[in-house]
Amino acid sequence: MKKVTTIASIFLIALLCLHELVHVSSSPFLYASQVYEESSGERKLKQDREQGQEHAQELHCSRERSRAARKVIEEYLIPFVERENYQLSTKCRLHPENDIFSDQEEHKIFIDRHEWRCGYCKKSFREEKFLDHHFDNRHYNLLNLTHGKCLADLCGAMHCDAVMNFRSSRSKCNLAAASKNRHLCESLADNCFPISEGPSAARLHELFLHQFCDAHTCSGKLKPFSRGGKDQSSFFRLAAGALILVLLPVFYLFLYLIQSDVKSRTQELRRISKAGWKTKPS
Repeated sequence: MKKVTTIASIFLIALLCLHELVHVSSSPFLYASQVYEESSGERKLKQDREQGQEHAQELHCSRERSRAARKVIEEYLIPFVERENYQLSTKCRLHPENDIFSDQEEHKIFIDRHEWRCGYCKKSFREEKFLDHHFDNRHYNLLNLTHGKCLADLCGAMHCDAVMNFRSSRSKCNLAAASKNRHLCESLADNCFPISEGPSAARLHELFLHQFCDAHTCSGKLKPFSRGGKDQSSFFRLAAGALILVLLPVFYLFLYLIQSDVKSRTQELRRISKAGWKTKPS
């Protein structure tokens, strides 16, 4: 009986040891599966980022500089075009349709300074640059890849660096680059605003030359956007509105003080007149 008990005890201990061994041996696989689940999202983001970089290499068009060129066009050209009621031809490289990123830019939804939303899939991002990466990774097929529609190629002619807060170096002006940019600028003026199309086109042609092309020199005397733009007019409107908001309360305060002074003087005169009637002898 004692021998049977000993054998049963040994068998029970062996079973417990086997259970612990199975548990310990299976834990690395469990840990590996957890690591896989946790890192799968990171790998996916990394793959998306690498895919976006491959797309960017295939595209050969800077989204940032294209955005700067669009900003220059919208702020320093379009207000004058709208004032003349002139319709840009789709053959003009400055036309909104001739922008690879135009559809994606229109599908950017700005919520606040810490939230941007994708207009295609409604996904939210903390910064615009993350939304740009999302477009490159997930909505690359929605780009307009027609040849010759990269607005960044026009940055030299349109002075994109002026709106990108780019600090130019103190190196000497490159006369060849300035001449090349001026030639491109003048070709845009001829293509987008042919003088033969009428007075409006002729006026816009002259304005375009002064606004963008004349500054492509090494003299340093002429600056781009000499005719102003939307920013300046909106600034003046904002300044005028702020001035009115400041002066209006001052004006009403001035009126209130005058009325109070007149009222107090009237009451004082009444008291004086009443006192005079009381002291008058009968």
